[in-house]
Amino acid sequence: MPTYCEVALPIPVDRTFTYLVKEDAEPDPMVGSRVIVPFRNEKLIGVVTALHDKAPAEFEAKPIETVLDEEPLLSAHLLELAEWMAQYYLAPLGEVLRGMLPLTAEVRRTVYYRIADAGRDALAGSFDGQTLGLTPEPGPKPSRSKLSPEDQDIEHKVLIRLAEGEPVKLSTLRTATAASLPLLAAMVRKKWIVRETWAAERDARRLERFAVLVPEARLPALTAKQQAILAEMAANGGELALAALREKGGSPSTLQTLVRRGLVRIEERPANFSLSGLGHVNPAHALNEPQLAALASISTAIGFQPFLLHGVTGSGKTAVYLAAMQRALDRGQGAILLVPEIGLTPAAAAQLDATFGNRVALLHSGLTPDERSEQWHRIRRGEAPIVVGTRSAIFAPVANLGLILVDEEHDQSYKQEETPRYNARDVAVMRAKLAEAPVVLGSATPSLESWQNSEAGKYKRIAMAERVNNRPLPGVELVDMRIEFQQTGQEHLFSRSLIAETQAALDRGEQAMILLNRRGYSFVAMCRACGEKLECQNCAISLTHHKPVDSQEAIASSGQRLECHYCGFRRTVPKRCPKCDSEHLYYLGAGSQQGEERLQEIFPSARIGRMDRDTVRGRYDMERLLARLHSGEINLLVGTQMIAKGHDVHGVTLVGVVGCDHALSMPDFRAAERVFQLMTQVSGRAGRGELPGRVVVQTYHPDHYAIVAASTHDYAGFVARELKYRRWMHYPPFGVLANLMILSRRMEEAAGWAAALGKWFQKVAPEGVRVLGPCTAPIARIKETWRFHMILKAGSRKALNKALRGALAHAETVGIPRRNLVVDVDALRLM
Repeated sequence: MPTYCEVALPIPVDRTFTYLVKEDAEPDPMVGSRVIVPFRNEKLIGVVTALHDKAPAEFEAKPIETVLDEEPLLSAHLLELAEWMAQYYLAPLGEVLRGMLPLTAEVRRTVYYRIADAGRDALAGSFDGQTLGLTPEPGPKPSRSKLSPEDQDIEHKVLIRLAEGEPVKLSTLRTATAASLPLLAAMVRKKWIVRETWAAERDARRLERFAVLVPEARLPALTAKQQAILAEMAANGGELALAALREKGGSPSTLQTLVRRGLVRIEERPANFSLSGLGHVNPAHALNEPQLAALASISTAIGFQPFLLHGVTGSGKTAVYLAAMQRALDRGQGAILLVPEIGLTPAAAAQLDATFGNRVALLHSGLTPDERSEQWHRIRRGEAPIVVGTRSAIFAPVANLGLILVDEEHDQSYKQEETPRYNARDVAVMRAKLAEAPVVLGSATPSLESWQNSEAGKYKRIAMAERVNNRPLPGVELVDMRIEFQQTGQEHLFSRSLIAETQAALDRGEQAMILLNRRGYSFVAMCRACGEKLECQNCAISLTHHKPVDSQEAIASSGQRLECHYCGFRRTVPKRCPKCDSEHLYYLGAGSQQGEERLQEIFPSARIGRMDRDTVRGRYDMERLLARLHSGEINLLVGTQMIAKGHDVHGVTLVGVVGCDHALSMPDFRAAERVFQLMTQVSGRAGRGELPGRVVVQTYHPDHYAIVAASTHDYAGFVARELKYRRWMHYPPFGVLANLMILSRRMEEAAGWAAALGKWFQKVAPEGVRVLGPCTAPIARIKETWRFHMILKAGSRKALNKALRGALAHAETVGIPRRNLVVDVDALRLM
C-alpha cells in the first residue's frame, strides 16, 4: 500500500495536497475516492488524485482522518474530464471535483469556535486584573470603539463563553450570547476567536416510516380512535405510511399505544421518489420523415460524433431525443439529457417518466441533498441508465455512456456563474469525446459558436425545417411604439394592436401568452425632484418595486417593498427622498406584476396567470401553473422569459412580446443574438396545436436586423449579418475571450489590484492577446463587493490560456489572494 496520497481540496488554490496514509486505514484510499482530511482549522472533504511513496521534503504530512468510500466514486474518464476542466477554465481541481459529486448529504459538517490568545488578552484587558466575571473597567475600549455598546457587550459574552478553552458549537454559542454571524466573523478577523469546521459521515438514505398491522394479534378492548386507525390501515392493505396516517387525522399518541399493545409495528423503508408530479404529457405521434432522418443519423453514429440538431420551434426535437435514448437503451448503453432548467421544463421529466419509468434518474438543484445523493447512487449502480437534469447532470456516473443530448444548447443557463465557471454544453462535447459517444446539441436558435462549428465541419448539422404535421410558423406583426405614442399621445404598456388581438383570441376561446421580461411591478423608484434612484445598500443597482396585491397607488408610498434581485436585500419605500428630502417619489418602468394588473383591468373576464420568479418558487409551482394552462383554467398568461422555455401548450394561438428590445442597449456584444433568440423562442409558443398562431411584437427598434430577422423566422439571415460583425471585431466565434474579475470589499483595494494587473499586462504585452481595461465592471458592486474587470481577447486558446496563467502567477507574487480573482473563460455575461 502506498504511504502517501495527493488530495484535491475544494478551496481556491491551484494545487493538490500531500497526506499520509495510515497503515490501519479502513478502507484503503484509492484514486477517485473521498477522504476527510485536516486542513488548517477545518476538516475538509477531498478527492484522492494520486497514490505514491515519495515523502514531502519541506514538511511532515498529516494523516488522513477518514476514508469515506470503499471503492472509487469517480471513474477514470470522469477524473480525466475534471483535469481537462481545471486546465481549460483555470479552476482549482478540488473545486471542479466538488461540483462533480453532489453528495454533501453524506457528510455532516459542524462549525465550532474557540478562543485565541488575542481573545484572552482582549478579555483580560477588559477587567481590572481580577478573575473573569468581575465588573469591567469603565470607559471605552479603543479596539472596540467602532462598535455599539450592545455589540461590545455581545463580544464580551462570546469571550466569556469561550474562556474555558473548549470548542463551542456555533448554534450553542449563538443561543447563549445572541451573537450574529457578521459579528463572529469580525471577531475571527481580529483573531480573538478561531473558527473550526469538523466533518463526519452521516447516513443519507431517505427512509419512510410505515405502520403495519400485526397478523393474528388478539384484539383487546379498543377506544374509538384506536378502532379508527386499525380500520384505516385494514382498508389500505394492512399498512399505511405514518405521514398519510397523520393526514387522515390519526393521533401519534394513539398509534404508539397500539404499538405498545402489540397490534401494530413500525417499519422503515426506502422512501419513494417521484420523477414528475404534475407534468403534462402530450400524445405521442409517429415520427415524420425529417425526424426519422435525424434519428437515423444519430443512432447510426459510431464513436465520438458531435451533431447540431437545428430544428424550428415545434419541429419535434423532443420526440427525436426520446427515440435516440431508446435506441441507446436497446444497445445496453446509457444516455444523458440536459435541459436548461428542470423547473421550467416539467414536460421533459414527465415524458421521460412516461417513456422509461423507473429507469430514469433526475438531477437538479431543486432536489434535497438526500434526494440528490440517492439519485446519484441509483445512476452509479446502473439502476437508472437514463439521466435528465440541468448542467450538473453532465457529471452523472452513467456506466457505458452511449449518448449525450443538450436541449436548447444556446441557453445561458448552461454556463455556471460560480467557480468552476464551466459551460455544460462544451463539457458535454468533451465528455462525449472521452466516452467515445455521439453528442447532440439541439436548438431552434443555435449559438453562433455551435453554428460556426457546423460550418467548419467540426459538428454534423441536421436540419428540421418544418413543424410537425406541416403546421405553419406563426405570423409576426411588428408594432412601432414610437408611432403608437405619436398617434395616441400617451405612453401605454400594451399597444392597441396587442389589446385587439388578445381580445379576439379570448373571444374565440383560445389562449394567449404575453412576454414582459422584467420581474416586479416597477424596476426603478426615483425622486422626481432631484433624480436620485433608490439603490440597494449592498449592490450598485436600482431596487425593484414589488407592489402589494391590494395596493392601487401609482405614486410611491411608504411601507411598500423594494427588493434587490442580486443579493435579496429588501426595504420599504421611505416617506421622503434620502438625498433631497422631497416627498415626490415615483415608480418608473413596468414589470410582469404591473403587466398582470393592467391585463386584469383591460380584460376583466380573462382567467389570468403570471409566471416569474415571484410566482414560481417551490418545487412544483411551475408544474401546477402549467397544468392550469393546459387544462384551460388559465387563458391569458403573462410572464418573464420563463414562458419561452420550451412549453408545448396546444391551446396558445397568440403571443405578445413587450419590451424585449431593451436588451439591445446593454454593453454586451451578444445583445443582438440574445434578443433574436428570445423573440424566436417565445414566438414558437404560438400555433403548436391545430390552430395557426400569431405574434405581436412591440418595439422601439423595428428596423434592427435582429428584430426583423426574428419577425420573419430568418435564422440564416440573422447569422450571416451577426457573424460579419463578429469577424470584424474578432469576437467569438472568430476569437476566444475571457473576463478577469478583481473583487474586494474595499474599493481602493480592488482598484489597486486591478491597476497592478493592468500594468503587468502592459509590461509583458502577451503575444496574440488584446487586453481591454482594467475598469470598473458595468455593475460596480454586488453583495458588498467591489468589482473591476479586464476583458482578454485572443486569436488562439493557447495564447489566452498562457496570458491568464501568467496573470494569476503575477497576482500570487504581489499578494493578490486567489479567492479575489475570478477567471471566466468563454464568458457569456460581461456585466
